[in-house]
Amino acid sequence: MAKFYNEYKSKNLIKAYDIPTGEYELAKTKDEAVEIGEKYGYPLVLKIVSDQIIHKTEANGIKLNVSDKEEVAAAFEELIQNGKNYDKNAVIEGVLVSKMVPRGVEVIVGGIRDIQFGPVIMFGLGGIFVEIFKDVQFRMAPLDKAEALKLIHSIKAFPMLNGARGREPVNLDALADLIVNTAKYIYENEDVKEIDLNPVICYGNKVQALDAAIGVD
Repeated sequence: MAKFYNEYKSKNLIKAYDIPTGEYELAKTKDEAVEIGEKYGYPLVLKIVSDQIIHKTEANGIKLNVSDKEEVAAAFEELIQNGKNYDKNAVIEGVLVSKMVPRGVEVIVGGIRDIQFGPVIMFGLGGIFVEIFKDVQFRMAPLDKAEALKLIHSIKAFPMLNGARGREPVNLDALADLIVNTAKYIYENEDVKEIDLNPVICYGNKVQALDAAIGVD
């Protein structure tokens, strides 16, 4: 069974492969969290950082729309306490601070290293819809941009990405680049058994991995 790195470490690793993650910093103290928040501006997202708490929602480890420094200070302390309540043995590195992003279409980009087939990339509708609709498709890794675009087109929910019902179309080129780079990452790093970017938010002309988890031996 793979051991997963926390979001902070995972994002640091994938950034080297030009996978967009947005700005983020690790705050180890309440004062550091406030300082980062004042630098970034509001609203913010704060998330618990621990290798033992990969599913942060289950641990009440996420605070959204944090709007001022007083809320940052309170959220930091609450998240640390929630993490301890969830797993008293968890090693909590601190709290990740990042800017809120606009709403958009959420997709999932992931990968596994299959015993028989080797590295495989996955793409589909993301966020809470992954488990509900299971609208995902798989391809062998690595793959080129043309193959990544075909993969994007292959899911049933593609019209949501292409401007259905008056929605703004997603930047398919940027999304394809993210898929290609994720596939390249799992292909070139043989110790990586799984990678999970969920959600990847598509908004305006941008795509960004809002969360990341890398599983290794």
